[in-house]
Amino acid sequence: MAAIATPHPTNPTPEKKTNHRTIAALMSIIPGVGQLYNKQFLKGATFFVVVLSYFLVNFELFFKGAGNGPGDRGAIWGLITLGEVPGVRGDHSIFLMVEGIIALILLIFGIAIYVWNFIDAYRIGKLRDMNLEVPSLKMQLRNFRDNGFPYAMLIPSLVLLVFTVVLPLIFTFLIAFTNYKFNNSPPAKLVEWIGIQNFLNIFTVDIFRDTFVSVLGWTLVWTVASTTGVIAIGIGLAVLLNQKGLKGKRFFRSILILSWAVPAFITILIFRSMFNETFGVFNTTLLPAIGLNNGIDWMTDPTYTKLALIGIQWWLGFPYIMTLTTGILQSIPEDLYEAATIDGATSGEKFRLITLPMILFATAPILITQYTFNFNNFNIIYLFNNGGPAVPGQSAGGTDILISWIYKLSLGSNPQYGFAAAITLVLSFFIMTIAVIQFKRSKSFKDEDMI
Repeated sequence: MAAIATPHPTNPTPEKKTNHRTIAALMSIIPGVGQLYNKQFLKGATFFVVVLSYFLVNFELFFKGAGNGPGDRGAIWGLITLGEVPGVRGDHSIFLMVEGIIALILLIFGIAIYVWNFIDAYRIGKLRDMNLEVPSLKMQLRNFRDNGFPYAMLIPSLVLLVFTVVLPLIFTFLIAFTNYKFNNSPPAKLVEWIGIQNFLNIFTVDIFRDTFVSVLGWTLVWTVASTTGVIAIGIGLAVLLNQKGLKGKRFFRSILILSWAVPAFITILIFRSMFNETFGVFNTTLLPAIGLNNGIDWMTDPTYTKLALIGIQWWLGFPYIMTLTTGILQSIPEDLYEAATIDGATSGEKFRLITLPMILFATAPILITQYTFNFNNFNIIYLFNNGGPAVPGQSAGGTDILISWIYKLSLGSNPQYGFAAAITLVLSFFIMTIAVIQFKRSKSFKDEDMI
């Protein structure tokens, strides 16, 4: 909303007390009339046309046409009931839910415009009560140009964001509270609201609880081991290649960064072949070369599969950290090291007290996102061994992390969409909590003037 410039008093001594603010607000029950009362005719007409158009366009969505059942039923009704008539010619619960979410979002937009209409009429009426000048059309346009234009430009992206990000998030959130799964998929059957039952099943149903605990444990180990290793290797190599007097720095950096240049999925598939227990280069060539002729069950033993996954992720991830750290190292003032040398600091002390704090300060937000990325690193888990090998008595494989388990629950042979959505919400809550805590504890957000 455009801010109004400071109005000028028209008469410092009004003859009698007025109550234009209340009258204008009451008249705004019909959108735009309050503005007409305040003699802002163009604004009043605009409010009236916008609200009338909004109502005409969305009338059918709000009051008619939801589902295929008898009678006039609105989208909000569909969201609440998820349908009453099952079957191909009946109600489709998921369609009703999506329509209901869209209607709910549009309703919020409509309420916002309607409330804005009240507030605007009341505010201008208040200016009149104070005997101040009511902004003219020219003044309103100038204020819009100076203060409201950026907001107007943001509206399209806001609308796009709502329907491409917020709507799917709301849909996932709502699905978690339904019994939506393969056995009762619409249109043959109706989906029903079941409250927090899916969340309770995570911790009360034996097979789900055991699988969830196992998968969560491996997910945490995987996240810490793969990310910490990547960071350690990347920083170590960057520091090593930044040493004075080292010849061929560009050559070594170019060689080490090659693994980053190859698309990750191709690298993973190559490693999948290399770790093949029958014809892979590790079992047929490398291990026999050091006396291990029996080979290792890389793809069928969960422990060795996990070790292989962590090693592959180190290979894929360290070039990025190394490149990032190299740039930071070259920006650290040389004076700091010279002063430390004069004070008698050793190389280890210089690294511990100068280099590492400066690197961590500059890269902390990125390093935190590396942890969250690997927490949800679906590609490497799925492409290397599809989360396998299988584990008896569990619905997830031996190397499945939460995100790949959710994938199997959603798109496997017996999809359980509601349960998968519940795990997704638990996963999201876990990630957001950890990320927010780490971001707040990071010095990058506390000491912005350090560099």
